[in-house]
Amino acid sequence: MNDDWLWDRSGPPDPEIERLERTLAPLRYRHHGAHFRPAPRRPWAVAAAAAAVAAVAAALAFTHAPAAPETAWQVAGARLREGQVLRTGAAPATLEAEAVGRVDLAPDSELRATAEKRLSLARGELHALIWARPREFVVDTPSARAVDLGCEYTLRVDAGGDGMLNVSAGWVAFAVHGRESFIPAGAQCHTQKHRGPGIPYYDDAPEALRGAVEAFDRGDHGAAAAILAAARERDGLTIWHLLTRVEPAERGAVYDRLAELVPMLPGASREGAVRGDPEAIDRCWDALGLENTAWWRGWERRWH
Repeated sequence: MNDDWLWDRSGPPDPEIERLERTLAPLRYRHHGAHFRPAPRRPWAVAAAAAAVAAVAAALAFTHAPAAPETAWQVAGARLREGQVLRTGAAPATLEAEAVGRVDLAPDSELRATAEKRLSLARGELHALIWARPREFVVDTPSARAVDLGCEYTLRVDAGGDGMLNVSAGWVAFAVHGRESFIPAGAQCHTQKHRGPGIPYYDDAPEALRGAVEAFDRGDHGAAAAILAAARERDGLTIWHLLTRVEPAERGAVYDRLAELVPMLPGASREGAVRGDPEAIDRCWDALGLENTAWWRGWERRWH
C-alpha cells in the first residue's frame, strides 16, 4: 500500500485505495468551508489507517461473497452449509436430516458438512442411524471413507487420524485408494491413517484372532498364520478379507482355511483365488452366505 497517496495523494496512486474511494464515495463528507490541511504523519497512525482500510476491504469481500449451498443436515433447527464445521465441547450435538437419518456427535468432536448428504469426521465420535437408501450417506475420515449400506453404526477417530468402526445394524463399506473392507452388523474394523481400513472381525471373535488381526493391520504379515489358526466357522468374514491382503504366495493357505470353514461354490476355484482373479474372489465371498457380491459391489458406483 502507498502511504503517501493515502495521506496527501502525493506519489503514484494506489489501485486498492482508489477502488475503496469509489465504493465509499456516496458517504463522503462534503464541507464547503476552509481547506483542510492534513496533520503531520505519525508511524502508528499510518499503520492504524492501513489496518482499517484492510478491514474494510475484507468486510466488503465477505459481504459480497456468495453463501455456500445448504446441506440436508440441521442442528437445533439451523441448516448446515457446505464447508461448515461443527465442534462440540463438553456437550454433545445432534444432526438431523429428514430424508437421510440422525447423527449424534459426542463431546470433544469435530465434524464438517462437506456435501448434501456427506460429512467428514476429523476427530471424536459419531453414532449414525440412517434410513436413506444404501450408498447415499458417506462419512470421510483422515484414513478411510465409510459408505452406508443401510445401517446403524458408531465411528471413532483419534487425534492421530486413526479410526474404529462398529456396526450394529446393516452394513458399512470402508474404503480408500482401492482398499476395501465390508463390515456387517455385529462386526468392527480398525482403520489407520497411512494404511487405510484393516480386516474386520466379529465382536465375539476369540481374543487370539482379534490380537492377530490387530498385529496384521499394523504391518506384521507374520500374524496371518495366527489368524488362520484362531478362526471359527463364523470368522470366514475375516479370512476372506485376509485373502485380499496377503501376498500371492500366501493365498493358497488362506484359501484352504476358508474352504475348511465354509463350503465353496462353483467358480470359487483355488487357482483363481491364488491368481487374484476378481470373479473367483467374489465367489469365495458368496460362499459365506452374507450379502451377495452383486448387491454390495454396486456401492462403488454410487458415492462418487
